[in-house]
Amino acid sequence: MFVQKTTDEMIILLNSKKATQYMDISIIIPAYNEEKRIKKTLKTIIAYLEKEKYTYEIIVVNDGSTDKTKEVVASFQNKKIKILNNYCNEGKGYSVKQGFISATKQWILFTDADLSTPIEELETCFRYAENADVIIGSRNLPMSQITVKQPLLRSRLGKLFPFFVRLLLLPEIQDSQCGFKLFRQNVAKKIAEKQLLYGFCFDAEQLFLAKKSGFIIQEVPITWSNDERSKINIVSDSLKMFIDLFRIRWYDFCRRYQ
Repeated sequence: MFVQKTTDEMIILLNSKKATQYMDISIIIPAYNEEKRIKKTLKTIIAYLEKEKYTYEIIVVNDGSTDKTKEVVASFQNKKIKILNNYCNEGKGYSVKQGFISATKQWILFTDADLSTPIEELETCFRYAENADVIIGSRNLPMSQITVKQPLLRSRLGKLFPFFVRLLLLPEIQDSQCGFKLFRQNVAKKIAEKQLLYGFCFDAEQLFLAKKSGFIIQEVPITWSNDERSKINIVSDSLKMFIDLFRIRWYDFCRRYQ
């Protein structure tokens, strides 16, 4: 089930106070060769969570990095930071799935290692948490703010792919690929059990599984800034993602999501 708010309702929610009962959270960060960014990202997230007095854990899933990502994360003297190590580069979807399985808190946030969506947007998401099971950040809503735009080709593909997601899987979702999504723990774990895709199209599969299971999805406007150091190959990965949309439909037809 998908719930769409009117603009007036969204403004009211965005201006309301944060619901203090939603303060128990696992942060999942998939990381592949993030040696240069992960230290700043962790410091930023920790500072925010400590300031807001969250009960938290941060799970960095090291996806077979060949740089010093593992060592940088391990250098933090913080028992609330955990690291999971994939033996090889399994894919972003696989890493997020492992994070979901390992998470222990009431809510689970998946966020990209570059923090293209500021961690402060967690407050925005929690304002919708009372009536939703999955809250997803969106770059394509009227109130969304893009502070640094993508290059033209990436931007065009970034508009084309959501069109096919809506056409084939999720008619109501404007942006399935933004790397900032909040799940209730039981919802995330149920989705992880059924998730089959490990590449960049895993977001669309997770949302498809959430909808198929009857969970309430709320799409919310966020602030987002493009990071030019994206790991996505504009040609090969885009092609794989389009193929994976049809694969999701095929898996569903073959009842592999039962």
